[in-house]
Amino acid sequence: MFSACFRTLTRHAKPRTSSTCNGYATEAATFETKPFRLHKLDSGPSTTVTVTRTDAVDMYKKMHMIRRLETAAGNLYKEKIIRGFCHLYSGQEACAVGMKQAMRPHDSIISAYRVHGWTYLMGVEPLGVLAELTGRQSGCARGKGGSMHMYTKNFYGGNGIVGAQVPLGAGVAFAAKYSGTDGVCLALYGDGAANQGQIFEVYNIAKLWDIPCIFVCENNGYGMGTSAERASASTQYYTRGDYVPGIWVDGMDVLAVREATQFAINHCTSGKGPMVMEMVTYRYSGHSMSDPGTSYRTREEVQEVRQTRDPITSFRERILTAELATSDELKKITNVQKVLQTEKDIVKRRFHSLSVSNLASETSSRNNETAQMSTLKKLLVV
Repeated sequence: MFSACFRTLTRHAKPRTSSTCNGYATEAATFETKPFRLHKLDSGPSTTVTVTRTDAVDMYKKMHMIRRLETAAGNLYKEKIIRGFCHLYSGQEACAVGMKQAMRPHDSIISAYRVHGWTYLMGVEPLGVLAELTGRQSGCARGKGGSMHMYTKNFYGGNGIVGAQVPLGAGVAFAAKYSGTDGVCLALYGDGAANQGQIFEVYNIAKLWDIPCIFVCENNGYGMGTSAERASASTQYYTRGDYVPGIWVDGMDVLAVREATQFAINHCTSGKGPMVMEMVTYRYSGHSMSDPGTSYRTREEVQEVRQTRDPITSFRERILTAELATSDELKKITNVQKVLQTEKDIVKRRFHSLSVSNLASETSSRNNETAQMSTLKKLLVV
């Protein structure tokens, strides 16, 4: 059923580009997205979206980095270097990158526990994320937060209690309104948390006080091992706010996500109160590393999404078709080792101070530490 839903989302957009130079468009390209579905809105985001070459390459680079980062985290977990809980974001990269592209410097975000990619997007270096995952002092939470509890400026985590971050997000948005910063807060949760009573309570208070909060339901089709259809009497999550306006978004299209988020920010900052966004997306891995993800869905379903709806490969095709960048340029981006070469000094400083004494299966010897550093670097570029 979920596979059928994704098949209906397949699009064949024909880009319109500006004049070309040196083999690629120097200005911008325009694409058509799938229509947005609206709830209690007279008009919504434009389905005609324009992206500059600079922004397109930047978004592609960020999505690819998140995918590599999650691959590295998965490998580290299998090697028992990362311990405890670990939830991967592979497949959902367009959601985070699209939202971040529309956010302003004074906007905030709070999420559940699938946040490695968000931590990177909000300013923590990839190796800083890995350092936190492996319980090292140089991690963004000094190695004490691990996979689920990462924080940095305007990023409030990383929260382990299902749905509990949503009221907190409304509080962050209320603080922005009270302080007069003109900021908004994006409060992210999954379809599995969407039936929580506290979410409906916070819809109510946010609408009563016109709090500038964007409630984002990342609907990846499954709450742990239960499909959305089995768990929810209504799977139209963008309508769940009742009196709160909502938008349905193709969460596998980074440009659609960016456009919808910009629309939502403008809505909130104009004094109209909160908004609900449902982003239909997909996760390739199981709910967590302890879940193989194959007992409640078929391998064929996952493979079909990878082949027809992958957010990175589909965006890459758009970039190349519109001649926003050449194939060689994109290959350089996908070579993570070269991308990280410009951060050589940062990498050296971070890993020079890493401690492995808190890894139960390791000793604190210099040889062991050097081996751990080497392993982390290799996993990031595999």
